[in-house]
Amino acid sequence: MPTWSEILNELQKNHKGDGSEFDLVRRRYLVSAKEHSQRNTILYATKWTQPDPHIDPDVISIAEEDLQGFMEVLHGLSGTQLDLILHSPGGSPTVAEAIVSYLRSKFDHIKVIVPSLAMSAATMIACAADIIVMGKHSFLGPIDPQLLLPTPLGLRMVPAQAILDQFDKALSGATDQSSLAAWYPMLGQYGPDLLLQCERAIELSKELVKRWLTSYMFRNVPEERYTTKPAEIAQWLSSHGHWKTHSRHIPRSELEQQGLKIEHLEQDQVMQDIFLSIFHATTHTFQGTNAVKIIENHEGKAFIKLARIMVQQHGPRTGGSKSKSKGKKRHR
Repeated sequence: MPTWSEILNELQKNHKGDGSEFDLVRRRYLVSAKEHSQRNTILYATKWTQPDPHIDPDVISIAEEDLQGFMEVLHGLSGTQLDLILHSPGGSPTVAEAIVSYLRSKFDHIKVIVPSLAMSAATMIACAADIIVMGKHSFLGPIDPQLLLPTPLGLRMVPAQAILDQFDKALSGATDQSSLAAWYPMLGQYGPDLLLQCERAIELSKELVKRWLTSYMFRNVPEERYTTKPAEIAQWLSSHGHWKTHSRHIPRSELEQQGLKIEHLEQDQVMQDIFLSIFHATTHTFQGTNAVKIIENHEGKAFIKLARIMVQQHGPRTGGSKSKSKGKKRHR
């Protein structure tokens, strides 16, 4: 199995002096994936497991512009089967919904391959697959929604369920004037619709996962018990009280116990080598270039986001024509 260091050696052997070796090696393995599986192959990955304090977390999250990226790399592909390699911390559930809707309008059968981590809204996308492919080292995460709130310590991502629980605790604890004074600073952070936003965000996450599991992963399962399984899995994944923190790593063994269809990456040694080579080559790309998000297909067509520049590429090489736009506004 190619390791991180072995892929690094391969990159060094292909060193061109202009950074094109990162694209060359990564795309070589994407082509190998297509040739071995005979399925369309798309990589969606962001630079989030290599912390960089200079990168805005929103830039590496699932966001509206990702839909444009998928439109770019799906254009011209034929066939009804897709292998989606997914490495993401999550992001907007509504954008995840749009991405799933678009992918499902194009493909009848989708495998989501998780070479390392797919968390939060990325876990939701994985639940829209027919099969999730995971190794012993692969993890999904809870889907309980997080809200970005201003606090005395600055903006913070706060679990929606934690907000509801804390409000209930304040109501039960504020039994007299003195205790109310202690709770008042916390209660003062709540806007008029915040609690309703929390409740609806939680329900949306559960509703989407339940619908996707019913429509895709369990659509051909005849057993009667699977009529309730999608709702049970959605409830389990969204339970903040169970997971305690949004960053919990859920291994494939627990996911299988809940009934999710998980294919072991180790079952096909060739594909394991290819997918892990793609993943290692991608992490090297993030480490050695300004790329922070890559959406790319096996034909070499890519939608790559740099730290400050959006680059759209057509063709197999970095040296091809590019369109760039600096700053926060992106070229459309």
